[in-house]
Amino acid sequence: MLIGMPLRRIYDAERHAQFVTFSCYHRRRLLDHPRMRDELVTLMSAKLADYSGICSGFVIMPDHVHAIVWFGEPGVLSRFMKSWKQTSSIMLKRMLRGVSPNYAPNIPAAEPFWQPKYFPFNLYSDAKAREKLQYMHLNPVRAGLVERPTDWKWSSARHYEHGEDVGVPIEWIFS
Repeated sequence: MLIGMPLRRIYDAERHAQFVTFSCYHRRRLLDHPRMRDELVTLMSAKLADYSGICSGFVIMPDHVHAIVWFGEPGVLSRFMKSWKQTSSIMLKRMLRGVSPNYAPNIPAAEPFWQPKYFPFNLYSDAKAREKLQYMHLNPVRAGLVERPTDWKWSSARHYEHGEDVGVPIEWIFS
């Protein structure tokens, strides 16, 4: 560990929801192509089902991901994140060659798709969860990708605003 660097801790025993963030390696825009984002959403839904998880919100950006997830048993978050990132890394690296044939050869084959680790934030209240949900829904607007959060297809914003299917079952677990 580097001197002065805070220790990254994951609090997963309290059974609180977690606001998780993870990024593409070197913050590259590896998720620029819509098919890449579509596949990541599909895989997130499958992995949540595999681990009996609930998603209360998400956004897939060109270079990073945010999600609010909850698991009924302690210790599941790390296993879920490891599985989601490992499986998606293999799948998306393969897909990148097809959707971005000019960009993919510039990325060394041994280079990872995702940055190591992920960053969880323990959501202990409805107010804090709503704050994080609004923050992530506004990400595409702040990045200049769309004018309104509901214009970004790879987000739970359309579920909350219009009740639309967003590819992942969304359930608000807070009261």
